[in-house]
Parts: sequence; structure tokens; C-alpha cells
Amino acid sequence: MVRVRSGLVAASNDDTREAGTPGTGRLVLLTTTHRIAPGLLSWPAWKVLHEADRVVCSDPEHPQLPYLREAGIAVETAAPTARELVDDAASGEGRTVVVVSAADGDPALTDGLARIAGSGRDTVPELELLPGSYDLPGARLLDLVHVMDRLRSPGGCPWDAQQTHASLVKYLLEEAYELVETIEEDDREALREELGDVLLQVLFHSRIAEEHPDDPFSIDDVAGGIVDKLIHRHPHVFGSSGAPTTPAEIEQSWDRLKAQEKQRESVTEGVPLGRPALALAAKLVQRARRGGLDVPLPSPAAEPLGAEAPAAEAEGLDEERTGDLLLVLAARAAEHGIDPESALRAAARRYRDAVLAAERGAGPAAG
Repeated sequence: MVRVRSGLVAASNDDTREAGTPGTGRLVLLTTTHRIAPGLLSWPAWKVLHEADRVVCSDPEHPQLPYLREAGIAVETAAPTARELVDDAASGEGRTVVVVSAADGDPALTDGLARIAGSGRDTVPELELLPGSYDLPGARLLDLVHVMDRLRSPGGCPWDAQQTHASLVKYLLEEAYELVETIEEDDREALREELGDVLLQVLFHSRIAEEHPDDPFSIDDVAGGIVDKLIHRHPHVFGSSGAPTTPAEIEQSWDRLKAQEKQRESVTEGVPLGRPALALAAKLVQRARRGGLDVPLPSPAAEPLGAEAPAAEAEGLDEERTGDLLLVLAARAAEHGIDPESALRAAARRYRDAVLAAERGAGPAAG
């Protein structure tokens, strides 16, 4: 029988032992997770531990043991076989034996119990799997933090240990572009993997930041900062009534709160000039218009030049005019809610597909 119950409580020294229920005995496998602080167990777990006639744990270094003993529970550090545990639990009316599972879940023990229970030849006690603590959403992030710390620490990976914020920049950019590609390809399996690669970059930079001699910060500081920011910028979710509710109002409120936080003197602050050119142009035009600034766009021509333009006109196309035309196009795209960078990427992908089709039609390339 498997029972999964919620509610974590701290250890207590109160004696909650009650009389056992008559029967063939009870064998409980108590599982815990290392991602929850030791000593925090569910109430059913504490209850069965106090009621048990015998508590066994095969791992003498199990992190729960000091807290169990502090709560007055006698724990044997032993590794009895499945047969020995079954015989022990079934040896007396209402006898309860609890096994505090090791980190690996004691696979040899569970396999042995499964064979005995499935044989049909033995009278077995009531078998119960009881989660004493369980992972909360996001718990595996703790594992990632631990692995990153191990890689970066003495005795870890020499390559990871010598990396800096600057040396990792190229990998951050590569992983971000690979993530964009999986989204465009609608590849779910690759998306999960690439999200992990981007997440690793965040953990890696945060771990490096812990080592700064004057201004260290950790992944907890990073997470805490974004939590505070999200709450502050979503008054319609976490604030009082009267907060903006429509998408347009929410966007305006976001920009206003962001400006207050950053104490910026210009709408252009916070727009990195190193971002892709089309996206940069669209962002600057968008910022200017949201700020109520009437900044005219260049007017090199009413329409950009097409492939069908007269040769004389095409010859007049120089770098400055090309840039102005692209800026106008980016502004027009932004007016219609189009991301010019994504639009150009999509056009490039279509052109790539056309090139591939042409290559297939032409047969093997000449050597």
C-alpha cells in the first residue's frame, strides 16, 4: 500500500506512541529528499516513527539521523535483508518496522520485498511506502546549484574553474541563438535541452559572482532580485484594486515603474547598442514614441528600393541611405506589432529553403 501525504512539520520530542493495530505486522519504507532541510518531515512520518517498534537505516551518514535521535527515536544503523525485515515485522501482532531509506532508495531491498510479496508463497506484513518529505516544484534547481558548485570548487573541473564572466559571453550568445532556433523550429525536445543550456549560463555566472572579493552575490540574490522586480511591476496581480488591467495599460505601467526603478534620464537608457541592428532600431523608435517624443524618421525615399528598381536609382544606394531605409522599415514594422528581427530571420530561412530546393533541382554540385 502506498500513501502520499502532505504537510511538513519540525521534529518534536513529544511521545506520540499509540498501541499498535492487531494484524500480521507492518513494514514501512520511509523516503525523504535531500532537497528539503533535514528534520522537516510530514506529520504521518513523525507519527509512524514514534509508534514503530523498530527503526532501521542502512546509511550511518543519513542527514535525518541526528534529528530523529534528537526527537527521541532510536535508530539502528544496519542493513537487514528483505527476508529479515519481513520476518521481523510479521513476528508479532501489530508490530511496526520502519526503514528509513537511503539516498539511492535501497533498490536491493525494494527488489527483494517485491519478490517476496509477488511469490504468493509467503505471508507478508502490510507493506507501505511513506514519503516523509518530497520535492517541491523547482527542487531540481538545487541539484543544478550543487553540481555547478562542485565543478567550480577545488577538485572540480579545471576548465570550469578558469572561466570568467567575459570568457563565457560567447557561450551565452550561442546558447541564446540556439534556443531561438528551437523555438522557430517548434522542436519540443530540443527546446527543453536548450532552455537547460541557457539556465546553466545563469548558474555559471552566478557562481563566478560569488567569488568576487569586494561585491559577491549568489544565485539566491539573483533570484530574489527578479522576484522583487516581478512583484513590483505587476501591481495588477500583486497590488490593490485600480491597477492597470488591459494589455496596453499594463505595458505603460511597466515602462513607468521601470523608469522609476532605474532613475533614467533618457528613454534610450537601457537599450544595449550591441543588440542586432534591426531590433535596436525598432526598440529606439518604440521607446521614443512611448516617451511622447516627436522625433522624425529619416526620409531617404518613400519606399525602399526593390529588385525591380531602375539601375540608375539602384546605383545611388549608399551605406547611409541603406541604413535610413532599414530604420524606416524597422519603425513601420514596430507600428504594426512586427518584430523586424524575427521577420528578417523568417525571410532568411525561407530564402535558405529556396536555395536548398534549387540545389536539389540542380543535382550534385560540380567539383
